[in-house]
Amino acid sequence: MKKFAFYPGCAPKGASIEAYISAKAVMDKLKIDYNEPASFSCCGAGNIEEIKPAVALGINARNLAIAEKENRDIITICSTCYLELRKAKKTLDENERLKEEINEVLSEAGLRYEGKTDVKLLHQVILDEFEDRVSSLATGKLKNLKVYPFYGCHTIRPRDVTGYDDPENPSSLERLIKLLGAQPLSGPRRILCCGFHASFSASEIAMKLTGLNLKEAHDMDADCIVTPCPLCHLNMDANQKKALKAIEAQFIMPVLHVQQLIGLAIGLSPEEVALQKNVIPALYII
Repeated sequence: MKKFAFYPGCAPKGASIEAYISAKAVMDKLKIDYNEPASFSCCGAGNIEEIKPAVALGINARNLAIAEKENRDIITICSTCYLELRKAKKTLDENERLKEEINEVLSEAGLRYEGKTDVKLLHQVILDEFEDRVSSLATGKLKNLKVYPFYGCHTIRPRDVTGYDDPENPSSLERLIKLLGAQPLSGPRRILCCGFHASFSASEIAMKLTGLNLKEAHDMDADCIVTPCPLCHLNMDANQKKALKAIEAQFIMPVLHVQQLIGLAIGLSPEEVALQKNVIPALYII
């Protein structure tokens, strides 16, 4: 069985603490062999990457090398971190000269990147490595739950970097929802942007995008939305009232982190997956 280095990302340890709590609870319940290296650093997305991309590459090469030194793959619960780490890996794996230049810097910290470490999101690891374990633990309590999967841009694009799902017709979340005993509802907007990265520069447009995504789930009679992206979750959960106001709609749509749904399916309590910390009330769905 593979070993993993847990890279939660900044948002799940801050604004979306319920994502972090529920992920650890799920990994413990499934007996996933993981640790959380204290030396991991921010991936630099949205700030360092835009100003000094070479520094961002070095930061993520270091993160990859930390996991590689322990002979572990990286497991993350942030789609943006997932994208940044995989971009760094692809860049280094395809440019031997650049990799050696980076390794010269990493050597000062006793690290070296060879390309042996993979990077996956939690739900991908579960589908690839722990499907049987999830099936054996599933309680059946979600059998009547209708779940709308929302992927998030960085989970599926660009394809040559992420590579796990077809960006035009992804299926991993639907497969997971079925594995958990719930009913997936696939709508065309499930692969569209929520607008998070335009929240400050074009907030009105961002809120309309989020509102339209929520409305599609509502119109399909979904009981909740599930997403692997904590930033999409922030927009759809914490900003739900603003988003619905932007499209002149009124309803309540619970939005769960994918690990919260997994936890509920395998017997964890709502409190153990920190469902009470979601902004939009979600306890009533189960």
